[in-house]
Amino acid sequence: MQCVAKTSIKSRAAGFARLASLALASAATIVAPGHAEDAPTPVSHPAPGDPSPVAIAQVGNLPVEDQVAWLSHAAQSGELERLGDAQLIELFQTLAPDTLPRYVQTGNTRYREYEFQTFSQQRVKGRWQTEPAHMLVRYRQEPRQVYIKWLADGRNAGQEMIYDETKDPGRLYAHLGGIINFISLWIPIDGARVRAQSNHTVRELGIDHVTDLFLAELKKYRAAGVEKPSKIEVLNDHGARVVAFTWETPTGRPDFYAKKERLGLDLREPFFRTSEAWDNDVELFEKFSFTDVTPKHFDDSVFDPKNPEYRF
Repeated sequence: MQCVAKTSIKSRAAGFARLASLALASAATIVAPGHAEDAPTPVSHPAPGDPSPVAIAQVGNLPVEDQVAWLSHAAQSGELERLGDAQLIELFQTLAPDTLPRYVQTGNTRYREYEFQTFSQQRVKGRWQTEPAHMLVRYRQEPRQVYIKWLADGRNAGQEMIYDETKDPGRLYAHLGGIINFISLWIPIDGARVRAQSNHTVRELGIDHVTDLFLAELKKYRAAGVEKPSKIEVLNDHGARVVAFTWETPTGRPDFYAKKERLGLDLREPFFRTSEAWDNDVELFEKFSFTDVTPKHFDDSVFDPKNPEYRF
């Protein structure tokens, strides 16, 4: 019996030593700066051999800053993506309430200038957009500069817009397709032409907007006594798994942005890859997916209508 007890103590000590090593490596890593027609659907992902059972089991006992560091390291190393569905759900259920918001905040710092594609569907003026828009976006946070092209496999294909707050913070330059496809004009960012297609302005297109909205709503959730998501699940979005968090509010709109909101966390990077929101009648009123998110360093021509790549 004494021999068994010593072996158990040694095993636990080795496990905690391994956890400490991972946490230190994670802390070093985090210093670096680093929706389609169908909704995300549940997937069955076979659980591989657990790469670090002790660390995953104990990460919920770490201080918040160490949890954030561990999560960042696990995402960037691919360890998070290798976990099975049940392991992912259990992991995020054990994290401290402040870990997820702190983690996604790091994405706002990492992604200040980047290119991505987005799929979007919204309920505009009471009507649901049955066909998603598929857009290529080149985005700079500060100063806010955005180039958008609607791609051929989605709604409003062929449209282009450029927004540059250094030239005109209240207007964007666009050609809107249809019979005026090759006529370019300046239009207000929240004008009737834009609002006919979207409930959001061009300034609200980046992944930082989703993060900022989540952080603002989280304060209201907690003030209303909603301390944690009502559901955590693993879903599939455009061939990639996400950990999806569903938040349900007691009163819905207008006190909150939505009656119910579901955000899908990317397993490689600290941002929400998907965002869905339901109104007070629990009808879906918007759905966004962000894919192929790639940090870039743009030159001035990217936000210039005279760029020969564009059709203004």
